[in-house]
Formats: sequence, structure tokens, C-alpha cells
Amino acid sequence: MLELVTGATLAASAGLNAYIPLLGLGLLSRFTGVVQLPEGWLWLENGWALGILGVLLAVEVLVDKVPALDTINDVLQTVVRPASGGMVFAAGAASDTVAVADPAAFITSAQLWPFLLGVGIALIPHVLKAVARPILNTLTAGAGAAIASFFEDLGAVVLTLLAVVVPLLALALLVLVIVLLVRRLRRAVRERAAQRAQAA
Repeated sequence: MLELVTGATLAASAGLNAYIPLLGLGLLSRFTGVVQLPEGWLWLENGWALGILGVLLAVEVLVDKVPALDTINDVLQTVVRPASGGMVFAAGAASDTVAVADPAAFITSAQLWPFLLGVGIALIPHVLKAVARPILNTLTAGAGAAIASFFEDLGAVVLTLLAVVVPLLALALLVLVIVLLVRRLRRAVRERAAQRAQAA
């Protein structure tokens, strides 16, 4: 059961930032005993894979903090974030971690459903983020982009670490993040509607 929580939380983290959970799993597997990736996912700890993920993360972090570019990035990431979510769900749920010493056999099998489940989970925070960000940029004249992006990246890092070490706490934090994203979106929609009413 904990392996499903680990995979789901990692997938949601990928919905915020595609590269943080992939890089996190790779680094934790390569340099610590916290994660032991299964054989099919050992490529994540390869030096080349870690380097490429690091470069992609740096580009994502920079682009996501610039108004207008962040919206274009969200459109492009509509394919990348869910794919990353599928990969980290499958890899994370099948890994031996501090919290999960023996993942269930159906998770470690070569079935497609763990990947697809991760894709679906990653889509939820990605869609919330992609919808909220243009509204936030409009309301704050772009000033809110960097702040929102910072907290999204921070949330992805914390979710990734907690998913591996304390999955139930990660799940609670995930629910909190989704609630906050929904509240932020609702507030932004109300403020935008109020601005339009004043302009009319």
C-alpha cells in the first residue's frame, strides 16, 4: 500500500515540475541507501541521465519564472509532466525505499497500468498550475510568476523527498498542495471577474 502512496506522490510532484522527482530518484539511488531502484529503472542513476535531467531542470526553473514564457512552458510541459509522472510512479512504486522494503509484485511487474496511473495523477496539478498561472500573471502584472514558480518547485522537492522517506506525510502534504492550488485558482478567477466588472 505504501508503494502506491509513494508512486502517487512522486507523480503529483512531476505535475508541478517534471524533472525534480526524476532527478531526485536518480540522485537518491546513486548516492544514498534511501532508494534502490529496480533493474529496469537503474538508468535514472546513470551520470549522463543525471546530467541531462539537471540541465533540463535548470532550463525549466528559469523559464518558469518569466511571465509569458511560463505559459508557453506549461503548454509544452503538457506532454512532459504527465510522462514524467508515469515514469516516477512506476519507478518509485517499484523501488525499495526507507518506508517500503518489499514492493508488491503487481507494482514491479511490467504492466502498463502503473505508468498510466502516474500520467493521470500528474495531470491534476499540471492542469491546475497551467490554468492558474496566466490568471495570476494578469492580476499581478507578471510579478507573481517567480514567486508562484519558486513555491511550486519547493513543493516538488519536498514531495519527492517525503514520498521516499515518509509516504503518508507526503500524501497529506500533497492533499494540502492541491487544496491550495484550487483555492488560488478560485481566488484568481474571482479577482479577475471583479476587475472586468470594474472596467465595464
